Amino acid sequence: MNDPVRLIADRVRDRVRRDGVDLTTDAPRAMAYARDEVRRYSEHALGGSLPLVADEVRTEREVLASLTGFGPLQPYLDDPTVEEIWLNAPDRVFIARDGRSERIDLALTDAQVRDLVERMLQASGRRVDVSSPFVDASLPDGSRLHVVIPDVTRAHWAVNVRKFSQRIRDLGRLVALGSITRQAAEFLRMCVLANQNVLISGATQSGKTTLLGALLAAARPGERIVTVEETFELDLTATDVVSMQCRQPSLEGTGEITLRRLIKEALRMRPDRLVVGEVREAESLDLLLALNSGLPGACSIHANSAREALAKLCTLPLLAGRNIDSSFVVPTVASCVDIVVFCSLERDGRRRVTEILAPTGSVTGGVIEASQVFATRNGELVATGGYPAKRAKFEAAGLDPAVVLAR
Repeated sequence: MNDPVRLIADRVRDRVRRDGVDLTTDAPRAMAYARDEVRRYSEHALGGSLPLVADEVRTEREVLASLTGFGPLQPYLDDPTVEEIWLNAPDRVFIARDGRSERIDLALTDAQVRDLVERMLQASGRRVDVSSPFVDASLPDGSRLHVVIPDVTRAHWAVNVRKFSQRIRDLGRLVALGSITRQAAEFLRMCVLANQNVLISGATQSGKTTLLGALLAAARPGERIVTVEETFELDLTATDVVSMQCRQPSLEGTGEITLRRLIKEALRMRPDRLVVGEVREAESLDLLLALNSGLPGACSIHANSAREALAKLCTLPLLAGRNIDSSFVVPTVASCVDIVVFCSLERDGRRRVTEILAPTGSVTGGVIEASQVFATRNGELVATGGYPAKRAKFEAAGLDPAVVLAR
């Protein structure tokens, strides 16, 4: 932050203390205070004792960001082309645009970084300290914050903000962006309407959460959807939605709420569809048990391919305890999971759906059989001629996937 902005921001803070107001909940007043103090500063600066302000409008924005936003990072949070921001050190700040990273000309201090993180965490009720050196939290706009502090990191706080994109709200938008073909999108829309259980897989930043949100936008208007996540990322357009996130333990080590607990609680909330933002560990068992009871659901998982996603979902539940073995898990995954979608982050930064599988429900030699419905050939996602073997849910909903797949 340059000297004029810091000086003006300090003057506004003094005025706020005198007036006893809260600028975080009064945007018009905050703008008025910033504008007044910038003009007063400019008048005094003409006398030659203070650095001049080159652009009053820009200075107003920077002062406002310092007071009510996230300071020097606010312009990048406001920039719709920026997808992610991360700090490896106060003077090593990076952003990502279109899947590609670049270092930006921004140098902060350790104190400024700590101040920014504290402000970001203020609304979340979460904390980061020596006893809890990691934190995941949601920012007011839905972006996800992740912070790691020393001595887990070598010397500086590592901060990552993955921005929430409000541009992509449905499958139609993904088709327009070239992330999925219209035929594949129509097939997935039909799968949602037929209450198919969908597993979305891919690497980090491949667009799994975005696709999950777009799929759920295709659900029937009257559905009650309950979502559980480690930190809030999904922002659904449905009218009947309950969203829950995990909670860290208190300083005394009590009060922790895990994904496993949230999934069990969700089943008591009369859901028409259960959504788990991402499965990583033993909560996958609770999800399988819920899906095995006939409740439609969806979730995401990190994997290198659609088939590897199935294999991983067969492995993760084994973390739940010694009394869980593959003879139960593998057939359960085969019967519960209806559709597996794989998302890729391409070299050019584009996020695309590159494969869609439909497990048949059968297991041969410990491997789940699956029909490849869509595959990428010559760089294009095309229908393979394969069809979902499980037809009961489609028939119950009065839908025929052949109508879409035969085009």
